[in-house]
Amino acid sequence: MRKKVSIIGAGNVGATLGQLLAIFEISDVVLYDIIQDMPQGKALDISQMLNIFNSDSKVIGTNDYKDIEGSDIVVITAGAARKPGMSREELLSFNAGIIKEVSNNIAKYCDSNKCVVIVVSNPLDAMTYLTYKVLSNYGFTKNRVMGMAGVLDSSRFVHFISEKLNVSKNNINAFVLGSHGDTMVPSVKYTTVAGISLENLLNPQDLDNLIQRTRKGGAEIVSLLKNSSAYYAPAASTFKMIKSIIFDKKEILPVSVYVDGEYGYKDIVIGLPVVLGKGGVEKVIEFNLTENEKKELDISANKISELCKELYNLKVLV
Repeated sequence: MRKKVSIIGAGNVGATLGQLLAIFEISDVVLYDIIQDMPQGKALDISQMLNIFNSDSKVIGTNDYKDIEGSDIVVITAGAARKPGMSREELLSFNAGIIKEVSNNIAKYCDSNKCVVIVVSNPLDAMTYLTYKVLSNYGFTKNRVMGMAGVLDSSRFVHFISEKLNVSKNNINAFVLGSHGDTMVPSVKYTTVAGISLENLLNPQDLDNLIQRTRKGGAEIVSLLKNSSAYYAPAASTFKMIKSIIFDKKEILPVSVYVDGEYGYKDIVIGLPVVLGKGGVEKVIEFNLTENEKKELDISANKISELCKELYNLKVLV
């Protein structure tokens, strides 16, 4: 029996993710959106495509939260996307109310002992923190609520390295930790090309340029698209996380997780390397970071902490 993945928000990211899951027959898919008839139309369009790929996945669109009942995984993509010049943090007050409502409906229809929730909405770290805090009141443990950020940021880092060195992306392993924003930490120590450290392949200036471009990767796409933000790579990154969970692959991936002492941080959500399997976040891997990387991660953690506190100032959390 196929697993059931529900996607809250059938915009560009949500619909692209649903298409990937259905094409590769990873799961049945529910596309939920508040816009009347829109998710139904996208679901029908995807469904009419699947015979070409020999897929029997079922895809439905809905405006009723009840249809997410029994989901194995729920992905939250709902909320406003960034516009040119807008930071992820500026989205906080607008999207917080939406995410709180979504979280309460997930709790209403999904089993806290079965369902894993992946947050994609921005600002990612704060929205994942909010989702966890709401769902924890209904029995969801911290391993079952996570944010998609590090997989995307690492994929961007890989792309830029591949372009610069003119080598296959398949030879590159990258880790980007910390926040999903300007204070993210692309780890030079744990990013390698065919096992060779980046420091041995790039001069400091070129390396810093790649790091800075990775940090601005999402904003670069927003500035080019004008009226939209990235969606192909975010959807594919979420797809990778879902596969690791559904097939219990236990891949080590950078994922935004709620921490309670790991790396010295408490009561925030931050991107760290984890083992991702059928139980969700099965383990947080504690790497020995360089002194500079740990300092940068501390800066990132402080930035995230400020955003999380703002949720209480806005009375979204009490």
